[in-house]
Amino acid sequence: MSVSLNPMLAKLAVLFTALALDLLLGEPPQRLHPTVWIGHYASFLERRVRGRLGGIILVVSALALFTSTFYLALFFLNTALPLPVYLFLVAVLFKTTFAIKSMEQHVKPIMESMIGGDLESARFLVSRIVSRDTRNLSKSQLISATIESIGENTVDGVTSPLLYFALLGFLGALAYRVINTLDSMVGYRHPPFTHLGWAAAKLDTLVNYVPARITGYLMVCAAWLANMDWKQALKVLKRDRGRTDSLNSGWPIAAMAGALRVQLEKPGLYTLGDRLEELSIGHIKDALRLMKLTITLFVLLVVVPLTALGSALGFNIL
Repeated sequence: MSVSLNPMLAKLAVLFTALALDLLLGEPPQRLHPTVWIGHYASFLERRVRGRLGGIILVVSALALFTSTFYLALFFLNTALPLPVYLFLVAVLFKTTFAIKSMEQHVKPIMESMIGGDLESARFLVSRIVSRDTRNLSKSQLISATIESIGENTVDGVTSPLLYFALLGFLGALAYRVINTLDSMVGYRHPPFTHLGWAAAKLDTLVNYVPARITGYLMVCAAWLANMDWKQALKVLKRDRGRTDSLNSGWPIAAMAGALRVQLEKPGLYTLGDRLEELSIGHIKDALRLMKLTITLFVLLVVVPLTALGSALGFNIL
């Protein structure tokens, strides 16, 4: 798509407008959210296809449908709208592929419930951000699950889509969000998605591979800037990053566990970090601060330079 403004400046304008929209407004209404539309499509198709072939059809068709639809829509809008309006529209759409403020919005009620001693409410609220069964989790296990979600969401919810925007523009970020949404819906190892979710899970692992590793090391740098224990963050990152079933989630979670000087545990599956401090609600607040600083470093040190490089090489799809 051609724009009269310098492509790099146009792309950076979209990037920072989208970030501002997220921090100021958070998520749009669900009925207007492309991720919800992707979910509706996946729910419709998953009942009609079976096995690994069906999973491939689900992923390929979803990617083709949503990227082509938005490409055509933006192609025509680019010719019909004034440039500032068009770029603002792209920024609004791009913002739907990542979420920073919403993580804090989900976590604050959890902290409030625990401060008030209402563990039942806390268990319910934590169940909305993690896949594990939270009904019998203790307070420390709820804190751990919350911090783990913050760490993992730093990659899945923010740095990965930002990276693909830098490389491939809005459509790259959208394609990532399609893959990640499908993985969250059907990419489980247990029935009924053992085979149907195979393609989504493998592709999600692939697209998160590089962002997870960059994010893990930048989280160590963020710990240093935040006067947290960056040496412990690096130690735990190197030692425990491979303990999770996922090839990628262990990187940000291990780095966060080390920086906070705590042990994070998914009962029966993994334990990351050392119990140098007992888990507390204050650690959740520190995890949010570490997440935001890591994202800031990722934008400044990865996204902006790659955006400039991509523009120089002609990868300017908005």
